[in-house]
Amino acid sequence: MGSDYLRGLSIIYDDLGITEDLVMAPLSTVDMKLIDSLFGMYGGYVLNFSNATFSSFFSRDVGVDIYDDVYAIHGNSKGKRLWSFLEVGQTNAVIKALRALWDIREAERMERGEEDKVPQARARLSALIVKLGGGPLTADPSTEPPPTWAPTKPSGPSMSVLAALEAEFMALVQMEETPQQRGYAFERFLKRWFDIWGLDAHASFRTTGEQIDGSFQHDGATYLVEAKWHNKPVDANMLHSFQGKLLERPDWTRGLYVSYGGFSGESFGAFTARRLIMMDGTDIYFVLNRQLDLGRVIGAKARHHSEKRQPFARVTDIFPR
Repeated sequence: MGSDYLRGLSIIYDDLGITEDLVMAPLSTVDMKLIDSLFGMYGGYVLNFSNATFSSFFSRDVGVDIYDDVYAIHGNSKGKRLWSFLEVGQTNAVIKALRALWDIREAERMERGEEDKVPQARARLSALIVKLGGGPLTADPSTEPPPTWAPTKPSGPSMSVLAALEAEFMALVQMEETPQQRGYAFERFLKRWFDIWGLDAHASFRTTGEQIDGSFQHDGATYLVEAKWHNKPVDANMLHSFQGKLLERPDWTRGLYVSYGGFSGESFGAFTARRLIMMDGTDIYFVLNRQLDLGRVIGAKARHHSEKRQPFARVTDIFPR
């Protein structure tokens, strides 16, 4: 029945002019891994459900007969049926199921008095639900109000947008593509990050004999961006090369060197930074995780360099808890 059912759906959608991406949830491999880590799936189980309670849950809370043959594409276990449902189910039903599964998971976890072992579980699932078109999960009632080091300006981006941006970065960390593809994805992520905080970013561009990975505006200065998604730390030669591009431009030009893998220890002894500040992958994570204003972070790094002659000041040092 399953394959015939899917073919029937495809014919109906074609007749109505509806594309499958509007009906089926557009979940990526990274999304599926997150769902598996939260609820179980690939191993055949889902939370603590029995076959009977699993069927009752989907019928009552989602409005779906999970034991219909259409959801047996990958097998007959609870996990395999959830896997199939996520691939062929309607987006609205998938959103409803993820919300309900999260509520059950949290209730069981709190009853056991356990800490969540999945990093940023609520924020990452909330970002996934927002990506599918639903509203974000409500804030954790057991947590305290946001600390003073992480204010969000009223006119700044919403918490759901920031959570989605953090999820995008975490997906980049797990990305299994070629170095060049990861590099392009990193540049696109940075542009979105700058734009979300109103920094008027430009995408990468090429001038005669040189490539610039992007630019943005901050505090009356134009910042050129050099972005490297390598696990290997950046050395002094690479920093000199980027600084040469800055020094050939007007005095109001500044630079931000973003190296996911950080900077080698010898680079600081062999390189004197002028009009240049630095950021590594750990910095990015903490700025996103604490939902810090990116403009404030750039300004604080620039001021620290002016006062201390240190172009690389860690976010956790300038914005301690």
